[in-house]
Amino acid sequence: MKLKGLVLAGGEGTRLRPFTLSLPKHLIPLLGKAMIEYPIQHLVDSGIQDIGIIVGYLGHLIKEYLGDGSRYGAKFTYIKQEHRLGIAHAIHLAIENEFLNGPFVVYLGDNILAHGIEKFVRKFIDEQPDVYIMLCKVKDPSRFGVAILKEGRIVKLVEKPKEFISNMAMIGIYFFRDPELVEKAFSTLRPSWRGEYEITELIQWFIDHGYRVEYDIVRGWWKDVGTPEGLLEALYLLLDSIPARIEGEIQGEVMGRAIVEKGAIVKGKVYGPAYIGKGAVVSKDAVVEHYVSIEANSRILSGSITRSLILDNVTVDINGLRLIDSVIGRYSTIKCNKEIHGEMRLAVSDYSYVGL
Repeated sequence: MKLKGLVLAGGEGTRLRPFTLSLPKHLIPLLGKAMIEYPIQHLVDSGIQDIGIIVGYLGHLIKEYLGDGSRYGAKFTYIKQEHRLGIAHAIHLAIENEFLNGPFVVYLGDNILAHGIEKFVRKFIDEQPDVYIMLCKVKDPSRFGVAILKEGRIVKLVEKPKEFISNMAMIGIYFFRDPELVEKAFSTLRPSWRGEYEITELIQWFIDHGYRVEYDIVRGWWKDVGTPEGLLEALYLLLDSIPARIEGEIQGEVMGRAIVEKGAIVKGKVYGPAYIGKGAVVSKDAVVEHYVSIEANSRILSGSITRSLILDNVTVDINGLRLIDSVIGRYSTIKCNKEIHGEMRLAVSDYSYVGL
């Protein structure tokens, strides 16, 4: 059984504004890689090289960034979803455009899974259920589609329940064996109260009609990156899993697990886990503390930073201030000319200037 992959990257990322006003959320970098590159790499690592990418909002930027797929060892086919009509509709479009013509796996482009999907791909190929989904126990099931389990089987799926019915969330990885059956199921759907064709209702059709719908529970961490808080949480989880790698120039000190990319210069102090991207500079008056990612070509001239994501081409020059729990958009400048001490928390969009 040879699988195709479908990565969904058509959403507007409204909960991640202001960062997504000029950049699709799927291109926000985490440790030097755009968010969407994590699911793509998981597919390729599992032997899936023919990958469709659903684009919509700012889709041209995703196309420009990813290209034809050759640098990932894959072949990309782009499918445009003109309107946000849901996951089930995106799958329908890929079938209607004749990209999906056999068994396939859908992977949401803003999801990051700790250990990839290789073992799930193998199980799907070996056991060949009609539908196979991943579940994970969550604290706030009202944010997700959830599965009600009974005697080891899924009996019902509900999208974003308002009352507690289950804490087993669908994590945005779905396998289907037969596109024709998917289309048959889709033809019965109507838009939900959200105006979308829900993936929960699509899979519920398979359950109600007696098809084999199997599941596995993800034991490692999984992150749905939909908010600034989720973005930082994903960063922390990724940093917890990195091996140390020093390829840049160290004139100061690097303590603990850190990645310092080629072309980066560290003149100050870096306390891992931390990531210093290509061409980034940590000056002698700057301290990068734990759980920080300094993305490509950013300059930290003074001050301290902890638990924060600094995107590409940012300048931070804050003297005695300490930046905490912050996300700073691309090409922005954060500057403090006064002798102020204390902490500040910022969420700053691209091309911004913050002066104190």
